[in-house]
Amino acid sequence: MVKSSVTVRHLERSPISARSTEFVERKGLGHPDTICDGIAEAISRRLSRHYLDEFGQILHHNTDSVQLVAGTTEPAFGGGDIVDPIYVLISGRATRTVDGRDVPVDELAVDAARDYVDANFDELPADAVEFDPRIGETSADLKALFDNRAVLRANDTSIGVGYAPLSETDRIVRGLESEIREEIPAVGEDVKLMGWRTDDTLRLTVAAAVVSRYVASVEEYVDVKEQVADLTRRYASERTERAVQVDVNAADDVDTGTVYLTETGLSAEMGDDGNVGRGNRVNGLITPHRPMSLEAAAGKNPVTHVGKLYNLVATNAAARIHRELDAEYTEVKLLSQIGTPVTDPQAVDVETTARDDEAIRRLVTAELEDIDSLSRDLVAGDVQLF
Repeated sequence: MVKSSVTVRHLERSPISARSTEFVERKGLGHPDTICDGIAEAISRRLSRHYLDEFGQILHHNTDSVQLVAGTTEPAFGGGDIVDPIYVLISGRATRTVDGRDVPVDELAVDAARDYVDANFDELPADAVEFDPRIGETSADLKALFDNRAVLRANDTSIGVGYAPLSETDRIVRGLESEIREEIPAVGEDVKLMGWRTDDTLRLTVAAAVVSRYVASVEEYVDVKEQVADLTRRYASERTERAVQVDVNAADDVDTGTVYLTETGLSAEMGDDGNVGRGNRVNGLITPHRPMSLEAAAGKNPVTHVGKLYNLVATNAAARIHRELDAEYTEVKLLSQIGTPVTDPQAVDVETTARDDEAIRRLVTAELEDIDSLSRDLVAGDVQLF
């Protein structure tokens, strides 16, 4: 990486700590957008492993165009019915032929999507999801970027961003979602959280899909809501000195029985559609007061697509600057140019409270030079993307 491409600007303090307010959102594992992210990434991993096994290298693909159209259910206390399945369109591009040999892209994609859904959504029957594979052949110009394996070249001009450390609000919102799912059986995988922090108060709004077979009446449903509220309040209060306010399923009208009751624990069963890239960034959060890229990381190939790699590299580099240089705050932004080596961004911009410019450059360079290892970890499923 050319040193002149790196700009380092020094901050006096963390900009988020100077703000009087902060918004942080997390779309949980079962949110329709997150489902699409998970399916897209599962397909990319399955294709990558097949390419490696059959051809000795990962070939060009991008499966980051998964879309979900909600199904139809008739939820009822004690258990209702699934009327129409959830429809999942699997599109994108992949290398479908190699030296005259066909790659079973559609079969691999559907198998990967099915396995992902079966592994993650306990209340969703296999026949409640319909998969439609429409993955086309990859473009010749992007495919050519894979031809010289000695120098892998970026297949897009894009921006990757990351910051560290997570704020107090970030950490609470990030950790609470899985805590609710794991601790309260009646709550399904679709848990969405919104945090609003002011100087002296943290307000948390929780949307938690309640599974109908666990609640026999509206009174039992209200009891589940109270469990969610109590857990949320306790979890947050243990991690902040601010006052904590909690609202659960704020759109409910208990008097009329209009409540967030589901058959599958997913809003995707009855009216909530989804798309890849519309949800969490690679740190698992949506943080409008921080730098964010609009790139969809899930499903992009793990070898040359900087829209995936650079968001992870930027996040990892920011974390290392925080950890190794004791930086109170760091932002890293990476700019790629299509056709240039993935380890050599066109420009790097760092804002940090650290003062050792040479060490900052060294840590960013180290993360860029470790992209091969990052790619292997992505294929193995060892890297968080949403």
